[in-house]
Amino acid sequence: MVKVAFICVHNSCRSQIAEALGRRLAGDVFESYSAGTETKPQINQDAVRLMKQLYGIDMEEIQRSKLLSEIPPVDIVVTMGCNVACPSLPCKHRENWGLDDPTGKSDEEFVKVIRQIERNILSLKERRNALFCQDTV
Repeated sequence: MVKVAFICVHNSCRSQIAEALGRRLAGDVFESYSAGTETKPQINQDAVRLMKQLYGIDMEEIQRSKLLSEIPPVDIVVTMGCNVACPSLPCKHRENWGLDDPTGKSDEEFVKVIRQIERNILSLKERRNALFCQDTV
């Protein structure tokens, strides 16, 4: 199965949301991982709260902030839009979603980012076959 890494500096908010939604919405076509170049002691608590509210997903149940070295080799790398130089992670396809970090902002701003991640996950799921031209479900 195709492996996708969602990468952000601290691996505490957007990339964690993407991992959770990837598992929920596209787990039948790709495995989702998230990681960063640094870690935080816990996942962003606003993200945790809103993901529980919106999707019934408890990100803290199976997810934690991880370094890039802690995930397996991946086929697709998605950067969240951290506005910093992203580390090189070998992959077959790379894209940048250019998402603003909602940390410290209103719930409304958080929900906008979460909904955009949802749309991006569904788009990636749809494009997966075209990106790899293979049947690995």
